Amino acid sequence: MSTPGSGEIPATREWPSAGRALLCFDGSADAANAIAAAAAALASREATLLTVWEPAALWQPYDPAAVLSAGVSRLSSKSLGLDEIASEIGQATLQRGLELAREAGFDATGLLRSGKAWRAICEAADELEAVPIVLGARGLSRVQSVLLGSVSATVAAHAKRPLLIVPRSSPEAPGAPD
Repeated sequence: MSTPGSGEIPATREWPSAGRALLCFDGSADAANAIAAAAAALASREATLLTVWEPAALWQPYDPAAVLSAGVSRLSSKSLGLDEIASEIGQATLQRGLELAREAGFDATGLLRSGKAWRAICEAADELEAVPIVLGARGLSRVQSVLLGSVSATVAAHAKRPLLIVPRSSPEAPGAPD
């Protein structure tokens, strides 16, 4: 039996046995780890695997030098087809996530959305009445979270549905982005 803040995933009997899980997948090793952990913690059930891609108009320049060119970048994004490229990458990521979810035992369908990830996750969870929302946490430091943002922390602050946030298994998680 887990206690809040223990870092353990609750046993299956502590989660409602009915309801569609929302598996959030961004292609990272942390998200793949969350799907595997959710499969162990939740009884085999229906799930929707959600991948969110962000249109170029919503991109935030975190590099101070990029702030100066942000307007030009947004204008050129349409002519370069960046949104189409991001959408295609999102579709490929969604397909990989569906494979992982099905291999883990979920009866999964896919959902591709565009927009800010945290908002799309919360909206999809409400629409689907998801129980729970499953997210992988990257284990960012406080400074990194402030600079880069934390989707899992923002979803935790805004979601009105149960959450299963799976912490990074180790700093050297296989396939983790450099």
